[in-house]
Amino acid sequence: MLRLDGVDGGYGDVQVLRGLSLTARGGEVTCVMGRNGAGKTTMLRAIMGQVRATAGQILLDGQPIHHLPAHEVPRRGIGYVPQGRRLFGPLSVAENIDIGLMTRGRGAATRDRVLDLFPRLRERLGQRSSTLSGGEQQMLAIARALCLEPAVLLLDEPTEGLQPSMIGLIRDTVVALKATGVAIVLVEQRVDAVLAVADRVAFVTGGTVAETCAAADLRADSPQFARHVGV
Repeated sequence: MLRLDGVDGGYGDVQVLRGLSLTARGGEVTCVMGRNGAGKTTMLRAIMGQVRATAGQILLDGQPIHHLPAHEVPRRGIGYVPQGRRLFGPLSVAENIDIGLMTRGRGAATRDRVLDLFPRLRERLGQRSSTLSGGEQQMLAIARALCLEPAVLLLDEPTEGLQPSMIGLIRDTVVALKATGVAIVLVEQRVDAVLAVADRVAFVTGGTVAETCAAADLRADSPQFARHVGV
């Protein structure tokens, strides 16, 4: 389980997170929604140690991780797929996957399990990753993160700019991962995508979680979306 408890953080003198608290449990999808600038991506970066938490704590299975340098956080079992994918473009699909495997010393068995989720990538192992379609690049970014065999997976707007068939594939992958017990934190702006996969929805406003709702209690026209997301 991942827990953020009263976390502050930001960039230099600019405070973005203000006492933010969030819990992500294994086998659940916690969707995070909010307007642009609300602090959603900063929250993910704070979890990954890329933004230092100046107050509060971040706990993974009860152990604090907010003091760790950024390169140590993935080794504790947190996978991160940032907005924009951040692949190593000149490297092949196989080489990007190998980088993911090296992070926690995983081998061929993990590689095969990940490629079973994305058979299209298996067909393109020798292809330069920068030449993949947008949807295929998103698959590769998720596959690379899964090579850590993470306990927690952070996804920052994974469906952005994708065609409907690819959005469906990403959704199905998230549902499959949830069934394996992974705790998934999904930042997403598409209400339909959120309601299709979420167990709980946390609405972020002004750098804090203003409201958390069970997804089963929400509909596309629920007032929380208009109040916190503006749709």
